[in-house]
Amino acid sequence: MSLTDAPDEQREADEAAGETDDEGGKLVGQGIDRREDAALLTGRATFTDDADAPRVAHLAFVRSEEAHADVEAVDTAAAEALDGVLAAYTWADVEASDAPGVLPISAEALDCDPPGHPVLARERVRYHGQPVAAVVAEDRYTARDGVEAVEVSYDPRPAVVDPVEARGADAPTLFEGAPDNVAVTTDLGDEAATDAAFAAADRTVEVKLENNRLIASALEPRAALAEYDAGSDELTVTMTSQSPHGHRRKLSETLGLPERSIRVVAPSVGGGFGHKGHHHPGEAAAAWAARRLGRPVKWTATRSGNYLAGAHGRDHRTTAKIAVDDDGTIRGLRADTDAGVGGYGLGGGASLPGWYGSLLSSEYAVDAVHCRTRSVFTTTAPVHSYRGAGRPEAIYVTERLVDAAAREVGMDPAELRRRNLIDPDAFPYETPTGATYDSGDYEPALDVALEAVDYEAVKAAPDRDDDGRYRGVGLACMVESTGSGFETGLVRAHPDGTVTVYAGTHSHGQGHGTTYAQIVADELGVPYDDIEVAEGDTERVPTGTGTFGSRSTVVGGNAVAESAADVREKATRIAAHRLDADPADVTLADGTFSAPDGSAVGFADVAAAAHGGDRPAGMPPGLEATTAYESEATAYSFGTHAVEVRVDADTGEVDVETYVAVDDCGERVNPTILDGQVHGGVAQGVGQARSEHAVYGDDGELLTGSMDRYALPRAASVPHVETRATVTPSPHNDLGVKGIGEAGTIAAPPAVVNAVLDALEPLGVDSVDMPLTDERVWRAIHGEPGR
Repeated sequence: MSLTDAPDEQREADEAAGETDDEGGKLVGQGIDRREDAALLTGRATFTDDADAPRVAHLAFVRSEEAHADVEAVDTAAAEALDGVLAAYTWADVEASDAPGVLPISAEALDCDPPGHPVLARERVRYHGQPVAAVVAEDRYTARDGVEAVEVSYDPRPAVVDPVEARGADAPTLFEGAPDNVAVTTDLGDEAATDAAFAAADRTVEVKLENNRLIASALEPRAALAEYDAGSDELTVTMTSQSPHGHRRKLSETLGLPERSIRVVAPSVGGGFGHKGHHHPGEAAAAWAARRLGRPVKWTATRSGNYLAGAHGRDHRTTAKIAVDDDGTIRGLRADTDAGVGGYGLGGGASLPGWYGSLLSSEYAVDAVHCRTRSVFTTTAPVHSYRGAGRPEAIYVTERLVDAAAREVGMDPAELRRRNLIDPDAFPYETPTGATYDSGDYEPALDVALEAVDYEAVKAAPDRDDDGRYRGVGLACMVESTGSGFETGLVRAHPDGTVTVYAGTHSHGQGHGTTYAQIVADELGVPYDDIEVAEGDTERVPTGTGTFGSRSTVVGGNAVAESAADVREKATRIAAHRLDADPADVTLADGTFSAPDGSAVGFADVAAAAHGGDRPAGMPPGLEATTAYESEATAYSFGTHAVEVRVDADTGEVDVETYVAVDDCGERVNPTILDGQVHGGVAQGVGQARSEHAVYGDDGELLTGSMDRYALPRAASVPHVETRATVTPSPHNDLGVKGIGEAGTIAAPPAVVNAVLDALEPLGVDSVDMPLTDERVWRAIHGEPGR
C-alpha cells in the first residue's frame, strides 16, 4: 500500500519532474486530459437523437394513467385518422406478428415464474406510465398528437407501492405465481452462527432504515433509431446503451430474430448509471415498428416518460441489528430487508436485491452475518441496478449500525471502526457472507480521511458554531466489489504504424478512449495520439459485455493490455527477423526495436512488414491480437469518506462544509479521470442523502415525475470534494487495478447522514431517514412526524 498526495500537489510535482510529457516516460499513472472532452464540449459529438435516416418516422407511447388496472379497450381510430400518423399499435398488433414482444426476464433465479414485461400492455397494467399503445407518425409532434387522440378504458384494481405493505394479506396480487408478491427470498450468511454471536455479545442495537427509491436522471434520456433492410432481413438499432452486445441479445429475444441479423450501435451516450444497461419497451417497440412499416423509426423518451417508466433504483426497507461488546468489538450483523422491484422484473432486476447482503461486513472483521432479503413486486415502475447496485444499500446499513453501536457503548465512531478493521495480513479474506476480498490495507485510508477533515478538532469544538448552528462530523468506510465477468479487447496495428483498439465495453463518461490508449501506448511505444479506441458497435467488436459495475478497467483494460502484449511479442519477432537477431535480444523503447549490435527498426516499419512480405517463414500476415479476458476473481476497492456539516436547528438547513474522499482502487491508470469518477459519484450520493426521492401516492401515481418535483442536486448543493488516495494493487490482474466508478454513491449517503446525526446528538435525535431535506431534519429536531 502507498499513499498519494492531493491531486493538485501531485500534478505540480509531476510537471516539475517532467513526468506529464506525453513524449517521454510511461503514460499509465499520469493524469492526462481526456481526449473525448473536446467533441463533447464543442457540440461535435453525435448522440442517438442526432442520428438520422431517409424517411425516418417517429414513435411515441400512450402511457397508462392507472397504476394497476385491467385494460378494457384501446381505441386508436381517431389517432389513425390524423394526417401524418402512419400507424397506431396495441398489444393485439404485437401478438399477431411473428415477434414474442416480451422483454426477457431471468426467472430461473426467482421463487416464481412471472411473465416478462410486454412491449405494450397485455390485458393489464401494473404501474403508472406503462406503455399501452404506440403511435408512429411522420414527425415527433404529430406522433404526440396521435397519442392524445387514443382513448383507453380501464377497470381499476387496488394499488400497493410499499414493499412491506405489498406482503400483507390485504395487498393486491400482481402475479398468480407470487400470491404474497414475493418474487424471491434470499438468505446470505449463517443464521445459526449469527444467533450465537448475538447471544454472546454484551449489547445489541437495532436500526430501522429506508433506502429511498431513486430515478436515474442522465443528461440524455433513452433513445433509439431502428433501420430495417428487408432485402437482407437485417436490423440496425442505434441506441443509448451501456452494453451493445447485451442489448443485441435482448432485442433478439424480444423480436424473435437471430443475433446475427441485428447490429447495435451506441454512439456518444449522455450518462448511463445502470439505467441504459437494461432492456426497455422503447427501443424494442421502435425496432418492431421499423420492421412492420419497412422504414426507419426513431423513439426518444421524454423526460417525464423516462421518470415514469425508466428503471428506478434502491427502494429498500430494512431492520438491521448489530451485536457489539463493551470494548467496541463487533460480534455480528443481522439484516432483514424488503426490497421493492416494481411491477415487472426487467432481466435480472427482480433477483438483484438478494445479493446486496454480500458486502454487509464492509471493512470489518465480523464473526457472523446473516441477511434475509425479499424481492417484492409493487405497482410501481420496475427497479433495477442504479449506480452501485446493492453496494450502496449494504454499506449504508453497516455504517449506520456502526455509528449506532458507537453511541451505545460510548466510544468514538472512528475508534470503534479502527478496532474492527480487517488486518492487512489477513488477505485474501473471506467474509461470513462468502465474499473473498483480494487485498486491502484499510487503516491508512481512515487516517488520511480523519486528518483531512480535521476530525479531532471538529470533535473537540463546541456543539454549536458562532452562528448558532450545530456542527457534526461523519464517516463511512466502504468496500466495493468490482470487475466481474469477461471482456474482449482487440489491438490492431495498421501498416502505417497507427493502432486501433476495439473493446467490448462502452464509454459514456468513463474515459476509455484515454485510459485504454495510455495502456497500449506504454506497451507498444506508439505515440498516444496514434492510437484510436473504438467501442459501441457490435459489427466492429464481435463480442463483449459492456460497462457497468465498476468493471471496465479491470476486465476491459486487462483485455486490451494482454492483446497489446501479444502484438508486441509478434512485432518483436518480426523486428528480430529484419535485424537478423534473436528475438530474446531485441528491445523496444520509444517505438524503436533495437538489436545488440546497434541496428534498429521503428514500429511503423515493423507494422508495414507484418502486412507485407518481410516476415519470418510461416508467420501469417497482419499485426493484431484479440483477448477474451475473464477476471480470475473479484477486485475489491475500498476507502473512507469523511464529512463535516452544520445544521440550523431553526430551519433544518444542512450545510456540508467539508467533504473528503479517500479511495483505493489499486493502481491508478489516470488519476484525473479517477477523481472525476469520485466527484460524480459523490454528487449522486449527496443527492440521495439530501434531496432525491421517487414518491408514489397511495393510488400508485408517481408524484415526482418531473424535475420540478424530483429534487436533483444542484451546483449550490454539491460540496467541494477533496480527493485523496491510497494504492493497494489487486493481485488478481496484471494491471493491479480495481474499479472506482461507484465509490461516491456508496460512501456519500452514510457519511452525510452520520454527520447530520452527530450534529443533532445534543438534541436527542438519533435517526432520520433519507433524504435529509430541510423539512425532514426540522421535523426530527422538533419531534414532529416526518414526511
